Amino acid sequence: MTSFTSDLLSDTIGAMSVPRKLLIDGEEIVMSLRTHAKALILPAVALIAVAALAGFFTAIVPEGSARRWVVITIWVVAAGAVLVWSVAPLVRWLTTEYTITSKRVLTTSGIFTRTGRAIPLHRINDVTFEKQLLDRMLGCGTLVVSDATEQSGMRLADVPRVEWVHRQLTDLVFGGADGADDDGTRTPG
Repeated sequence: MTSFTSDLLSDTIGAMSVPRKLLIDGEEIVMSLRTHAKALILPAVALIAVAALAGFFTAIVPEGSARRWVVITIWVVAAGAVLVWSVAPLVRWLTTEYTITSKRVLTTSGIFTRTGRAIPLHRINDVTFEKQLLDRMLGCGTLVVSDATEQSGMRLADVPRVEWVHRQLTDLVFGGADGADDDGTRTPG
C-alpha cells in the first residue's frame, strides 16, 4: 500500500489496530477500521428526543409537594433511556473493529467480554459488497467475506468506503494467486 493511500485511509477511516499480541509471526496490519458513523445517527436522535421529552414533562409538572419526586423520576427514566438508546450503541461502535492483515481478516468487539473472529486469507473464496440507498449516500456498505468452511462467512456491516476496502481485500486474497497451492504445488484443474 502506498504512503498516499495509507495516509488517506488513516484520515478517512481512523487509526486503530488490534493489539500486537493477537498478531501471528510475520503478520502485518494492512488496514484497521471501525464501522461508519451512520451507526450513531439514531442514538444521537434518541438522545435529543429523550432530553426534549424530559424537559417538556419537567416543565408541565404542576407545583406541589410531590413535584420534586416526579421531576426526579422523569430524569431517572430519561437517564435510563439515554443509557440504553444512546450510550450502549456508542460503546458498541467504539469497541467494534475490523482488521485486515497480511494473513487474516479479523473482527473484534466488546468491552467486558471481548469477542473476535478471524478468517485466514487463504480460506477466503469470495468477497462481495452490498450498498443500500442510504449506504450509497453516506459512502459505506456491507462487506461479505465467504470462506471455504462449514461456518457462515463474515458480514462486516457499515464499512466506510466499502468499494475501496473490497478492492484492497480482493487484491490481498486473489492478487497473488498463481495457480499454486500454499506448498507450491499446482492446484487441480
